[in-house]
Amino acid sequence: MNYKLILSIAVLFIAISTTAQIDRSKMPKPDKTPEIKLGTPYTFTLKNGLTVMVVEDHKLPRVTITLNTDNFPFTEGDKAGLGNITAGVVGNGTTSIPKDNFNEEIDFLGASLNVNAERAFAQSLSKYTERIMELLADAIINPLYSEEELDAEKKKLIESLKMGESSVPAVADRVNDVLLYGKNHPKGEFITEETVNNINLEDVKKHFSTFMVPGSAYMVISGDISAKKAKKLAKKYFSNWKGTTPAKTTLPEVKNVTLQVNFVDMPNAVQSELAVMNAADIKMADTDHHAAKVANYILGGAFGSYLNLNLREKHGFTYGARSSLGRDKNTSTAFKATTKVRNAVTDSAVVEMLKEIKRIKTTMVSDNDLKIAKAKYLGNFIMALENPRTLANYAIDIKTENLPEDFYQNFINKINAVTKEDVKRVANKYFKLDNARIVVVGKGKDVLERLENITFDGKKIPIKYFDKYGNPVERPVYEIPVPDGVTVKTVFENYIKAIGGKEKLEKVKSVVVKAQGEMQGMKFDLLTKTTANNQFMMNLSMGGNSMSKKVFNGEKGYIMAQGRKIDIPAEEIEELKIASYPFPEIHYINNDSITLNGIEKTDGKNAYEVQISKNTKLYYDVDSGLLIKQVMNSPMGEQALGLADYKEVEGIKFPHTYIQAMGPQKLEFKITDIAINKDINKDDFK
Repeated sequence: MNYKLILSIAVLFIAISTTAQIDRSKMPKPDKTPEIKLGTPYTFTLKNGLTVMVVEDHKLPRVTITLNTDNFPFTEGDKAGLGNITAGVVGNGTTSIPKDNFNEEIDFLGASLNVNAERAFAQSLSKYTERIMELLADAIINPLYSEEELDAEKKKLIESLKMGESSVPAVADRVNDVLLYGKNHPKGEFITEETVNNINLEDVKKHFSTFMVPGSAYMVISGDISAKKAKKLAKKYFSNWKGTTPAKTTLPEVKNVTLQVNFVDMPNAVQSELAVMNAADIKMADTDHHAAKVANYILGGAFGSYLNLNLREKHGFTYGARSSLGRDKNTSTAFKATTKVRNAVTDSAVVEMLKEIKRIKTTMVSDNDLKIAKAKYLGNFIMALENPRTLANYAIDIKTENLPEDFYQNFINKINAVTKEDVKRVANKYFKLDNARIVVVGKGKDVLERLENITFDGKKIPIKYFDKYGNPVERPVYEIPVPDGVTVKTVFENYIKAIGGKEKLEKVKSVVVKAQGEMQGMKFDLLTKTTANNQFMMNLSMGGNSMSKKVFNGEKGYIMAQGRKIDIPAEEIEELKIASYPFPEIHYINNDSITLNGIEKTDGKNAYEVQISKNTKLYYDVDSGLLIKQVMNSPMGEQALGLADYKEVEGIKFPHTYIQAMGPQKLEFKITDIAINKDINKDDFK
């Protein structure tokens, strides 16, 4: 079966935009720093422990309600993902208002309302304040739990996990946290399909009633409302909310290591994900807080930072390089310098990142760099004040982070007071180069040898190997010898034998395959038809409407997408002339231009890599002989189609699952019907 042609279901949408020409070589001159005036919120606490803060602002007829809980970090163990699931289940109605009625009323009011596992938000015109507060309280105190919502949320989360399994950025994010914090730490544990399937509705109820409680909650009511009215409404609708602050747990200690490379092999990676990181202990209340922010900004917080100017502007290794320094009052946080680069420059990019971190630790920043960093940081701070949520978050920070009441009032003065000496001091304290993990997630066959020979400051950096879940593994092996006697011809012969034998395949005059797929809630139908006369038709539709159609009649063909008909290029026509049969391997056997490249690891299996053409490779399982993957290079990048779940139809094995990789996402098709020697019309190929 010519599954390779199914790769064309990925449709390219290109948006062309133009921008005005700006002279970016000249930094705008900063104006006089404005004085920041933040009102002190009116604060009171209900008998149930709920702390309420009111920030009056009558410029617009709008009220915003922000509710956060200040819970101690906790792990979810064998039910990892429970918080995510809970967030999706709650907030969809109440015990007295069905989901549809609840959402329709919010829409009718022109309001927004969101409740999740540990926080909530609502916003409306001030004339609807009481009703929106009543709805918010009802959703929190009397949440509607349904098995239907639970199943839908679990399905969405599992679908997202499957998409992430082949996503290099997703794997990098997971491994970074596992290696830095450990799997038993709240920041290091990760969600799996197994842990999601362990979750039931009682777990959701218990989670919400344990962690969404007034004893640890802070609510900010801001906007066009008086303190008197806000207090009246808060008492009226939230006094019946019950629950005490959840108990604290003991967190595992986060330990740094000596400088080392941690490598994770992702054979599908077209570029490497890099992170230089270490654990750091810093809180908002620390005296280093403002200096640490400025230091990070200079190192990797903006386009003009050390990291970006080096890796992007000077060397052209990447589109962007950044750094971040978290803050946490309960446990360790992370310093991270991150980027993604081409495979060929992975080792060089690592060295340059280390150089820039060393630079800010050993060399005073310039007056100009410090001035620019302060100006940009202050500008961002001032602009953020336009958002009502910002003021609410600031008020909550002051309460939950043990900050002085004038913390944000004096924020600009604190930033302006940072010196070059402060920057160097905090860089040495929190950017721990000697204790850094250099995590590289990439294609080992292309990058590993050079990574293993990286030296910095005259010393070779040791390397350790991990799988995509952060488990230690042996060094990957890439040079797998092809057994004696195996040729491209025997690979095809074994495949033909594995699916049913040449005699059966030659009796097939046509094959019609119907399949269904779903991605992000959208359902797709796929129909393919192939004939022994070298004809092919593929149609991808949604809701009965064709999205993409490809037709080849044996001599010429076209692609129809978004109402446009495009002739298939001549180069592709030549390949289609040998690839459009139901079982093209029968014809591939005698094609001398097809080569066996060797054995490659493919989705955890050893597979023979066969070069069909300049842009197309097929992968046949060494053990079963079955075709398990097809890869095609196109203007949109590499497209991969996985083939799995082989089952017999009239004595011939066909894959019953197609897995189409679309960037970091996957579109999985399940075969619903396969018809042999029927359902073909000559008009199908016109």
